[in-house]
Amino acid sequence: MTTVLRVVIDQMATPAPTGVGRYTHELTRGLIATAPVGCTVEGIVSALPQDKIDALTERLPGLGDLHRTTLPRRELATAWQLGIAPTLATGMIHAPGLLAPLVKHDTSSDGTQIVVTVHDTLAWTHPKSLTPATVAWNKAMLKRARKHADAVVVPSHAVAGRLAEIVDLGDRVRVIGGAASEDLVVPPDADERTERLRLPGEFILTIGSLDPRRGLTDLITALGLPGAPDLPLLILGPDSWGELTVASVADEAGLPDDRVRALGVVDDADLAVLLDRATVFVHPGRHEGFGLPIVEAFRFGTPVVHSDDDALVEVSAGAGVAVELTGKGYPERLAAALSSTLSDAEQLRRLGILAQDRERAFSWRDSAERVWQLHADL
Repeated sequence: MTTVLRVVIDQMATPAPTGVGRYTHELTRGLIATAPVGCTVEGIVSALPQDKIDALTERLPGLGDLHRTTLPRRELATAWQLGIAPTLATGMIHAPGLLAPLVKHDTSSDGTQIVVTVHDTLAWTHPKSLTPATVAWNKAMLKRARKHADAVVVPSHAVAGRLAEIVDLGDRVRVIGGAASEDLVVPPDADERTERLRLPGEFILTIGSLDPRRGLTDLITALGLPGAPDLPLLILGPDSWGELTVASVADEAGLPDDRVRALGVVDDADLAVLLDRATVFVHPGRHEGFGLPIVEAFRFGTPVVHSDDDALVEVSAGAGVAVELTGKGYPERLAAALSSTLSDAEQLRRLGILAQDRERAFSWRDSAERVWQLHADL
């Protein structure tokens, strides 16, 4: 008899790339690759058009059946929020997010088990970073998870601690982090991509938006301070957030027009080139759930400077330079950390070695095996 693990993979098909979508793809690939003997992985999606179904199947070789619900994504999210799940709510179900058929079930009688994933607590701690509808949906789904989830996966002990302050999940929380994608490698045409991206010989790289919790404004401000390193800043992210623009923040910091540039969303090949050729990667976030960009930078031996947000400190484990967030003067401390790091060749070399060593602690295969073990324990 074959044991089936059904994974909710709908986030892979969102119109714009998301962190949860990337996580879903990588974890599902890992689950397929590490499936124990006699086990198989199937997918659950909303009522997607056939071309998207075909694309998902192509991206997940080895996936078993793909169950398509009768409802489009928005309606499916609403139905599951209301506890309406007439089908696909039995058996072993793993949700790489909170989108899951969380309904009352009896694991002992029919073997049904439902595991969901909570990547962060933004809906409670930083609701302005999300839309009101997203905040309401997350809160409603966590209430359903408290009642009906057999286990809740979080990416870090930091998120586990924050979640414990919001809801009592007992001993159902499991910490299972992510990793850099195995597809993230420097491509053969790296030089051509470098020219197309107009990469300078030396540059600072960061990722994120101007959402205050991401700390990007702090970083841009830091680069305009006396004594800060005189290197260009390239941003993997949008050039605006609401009415705020990267250009206006840079101008306010006293930086010339060509000093700061937002690149938007890039593909994995471009991302690999950027991470590989960056002089230093900076993650100034004020509230993070895991800090995958740090792990991705570590993969290329790129020195990292990051805030001392508890999730980033947990992921970095001393392999990067942590900058204190608390109190006034965060931009000044960022500027000082960057200046001292970039002016010390030996420090850069040491950080590069530590980075590659730390990255080896993360793998999607390990994460997937831990998910399989979690379901076996249930």
